[in-house]
Amino acid sequence: MSEAVSLLEEEILGKAYDRRLIRRLLGYLGPYRLRAAGAVGLIILSSLLELVGPLATAVALDLFIRPLGGEEKLSAVSLWLSERLARSGVELEPMNGLAIVAAVYLGALILGFVVLYVQSYLMQMMGQYVMADLRRQIFGKLQSLPVAYFDRHPVGRLVTRVTNDVDALNELFTAGIVSIFGDIVLLVGIVAVLFWLDWRLALVTFCILPLLAGLTLWFKVRARQRYREVRLKLAAINSFLQEQITGMPVVQLFNQEKRTFDSFSEVNDEHRMANVATIFYYAVYYPAVELVTALGAALILWYGGGQVLAAALSVGALVAFLQYAQRFYRPLSDLSEKYNILQAAMASAERIFGLVDTPVEIAAPAAAHRPAEVSGAVEFDGVSFGYLEGETVLDDVSFRIEPGQTVALVGHTGAGKSTVASLLLRFYDVDRGRVLIDGVDVRRWDLNSLRRASAVVLQDVFLFAGTVGDNIGLGSGEIGAARIRRAAREVHALDFIERLPGGFDSELKERGGGLSVGQKQLIAFARALAFDPRILILDEATSSVDTETERLIQMALERLLAGRTSLVIAHRLSTIQRADRILVLHQGELREQGTHQELLAQDGLYRRLYELQYQDDEEAPPGGLAASAD
Repeated sequence: MSEAVSLLEEEILGKAYDRRLIRRLLGYLGPYRLRAAGAVGLIILSSLLELVGPLATAVALDLFIRPLGGEEKLSAVSLWLSERLARSGVELEPMNGLAIVAAVYLGALILGFVVLYVQSYLMQMMGQYVMADLRRQIFGKLQSLPVAYFDRHPVGRLVTRVTNDVDALNELFTAGIVSIFGDIVLLVGIVAVLFWLDWRLALVTFCILPLLAGLTLWFKVRARQRYREVRLKLAAINSFLQEQITGMPVVQLFNQEKRTFDSFSEVNDEHRMANVATIFYYAVYYPAVELVTALGAALILWYGGGQVLAAALSVGALVAFLQYAQRFYRPLSDLSEKYNILQAAMASAERIFGLVDTPVEIAAPAAAHRPAEVSGAVEFDGVSFGYLEGETVLDDVSFRIEPGQTVALVGHTGAGKSTVASLLLRFYDVDRGRVLIDGVDVRRWDLNSLRRASAVVLQDVFLFAGTVGDNIGLGSGEIGAARIRRAAREVHALDFIERLPGGFDSELKERGGGLSVGQKQLIAFARALAFDPRILILDEATSSVDTETERLIQMALERLLAGRTSLVIAHRLSTIQRADRILVLHQGELREQGTHQELLAQDGLYRRLYELQYQDDEEAPPGGLAASAD
């Protein structure tokens, strides 16, 4: 699949509203239902408080300022209030009445501010809790997925699920659904008040709605495509930057700075042009909305002013209509932005739940095997396996490793050596046959017990950001400082660790930056040995170290492999000459097995591999798990 198609699938925007997804998202509010209920109540109260200002203005103009004098028509709210005052026998002087109305108006504003503050605080807090829960669920799901899943899905895309997609849902909770709900309450309240004040002028006020709706629909359709293109171009920039920054040493080594700079400029210009294309629609839409709403205000002035002159409408009602119209048109003009929020959130929810709902193909059975002790017997019984359908990596492989034995795997690149280790640890399940530890199929083992009994040292050592001690013990409460120090001493890593500025508390950079390849592999050895596994797997673990470091590692291995079942995968045959047995894989098949001397005597694949490595030497180097047995 091409990068363009991959990005296209990543950025496709779905429906702006999906009832199934919304119902599922609302389920995350369950633990915080009291906060949610409080926020909804405050939204309703805030919307009602927004109705107070124009009504107070109408009362002030009709009852206390009375610009026309005499018995002009009162607005509905002013008439209602004057009747209540008359029944109670209260007579207010104009200035006193204005002071009371102003106090009510100010009180509504202050209370509205407090309500909005509390509501926003509640919603933001609830949103952060929900997002934290969702990120924990996604990360937990990622930890449970098999290695094969990460072979098929780029890391950058999975990181996007936990970051950008979750942020889009946070915006939905705090500025999408909640805001729309508040806008609906406000719009319904304004419509009710306007028809109460004067139904004829209300109809005039709403006559521009078809024009406003058509303008919004045009913007939504046009801007949606441009918005999607901007997201695609931004994804292309992120992908390009990730690749180029990671490969910067190669770029500089081969003097490719100008070419990659030109390539970035091209991608960057495409993103700029996509953004420029969106500017046209925003530049047309918002001024057009202002023009249409101004037209609505002009119609209110024209018709309402005539009604005032004809004594059919009060000045207070006319002013209230103008204020309510402004409040009514504003949320309608923002619908396009809310539409984008909903659309992006639905697409993010679809991708997130697609990950969360991914079936866990490799899991422990209900009655999983959890032995108190592990002997370390390993057996492959007619194992066949391929990473892709129709492509066989291992074909009917069978062998047995007795507890405490050291067995080496050799063969050309692609022969299936590392696959043997992956199947043993059940990173993948076999297609046919069985992999057994202590006579029990690994598919019946509890995964934690299976992997606790094993340790792996890879050629490409992965170190986490943190201290040296944390990288050896991996935060395990069972491994104390003394055990970490002892493991470092036994693999001869203690000397260089103590020379670091903070010793075991020295902070390592990302992936162990600042350490040599040999130092990182020594830390990996210390990590494996600190966990004291019954089964130790060394996958090309000494292929990238210098001769002195290899000598130190071999000295440690001679002592530490004793009593453990060890599977040593190596290209350098000097490292495995003292293995109890050597297995030779070729094109996925187990072609030869025996000791170093037996295999040399067979004059087969192993002998050819051995001669190819040392054909330029007068004699093979001693090295190995100990000295050569020649």
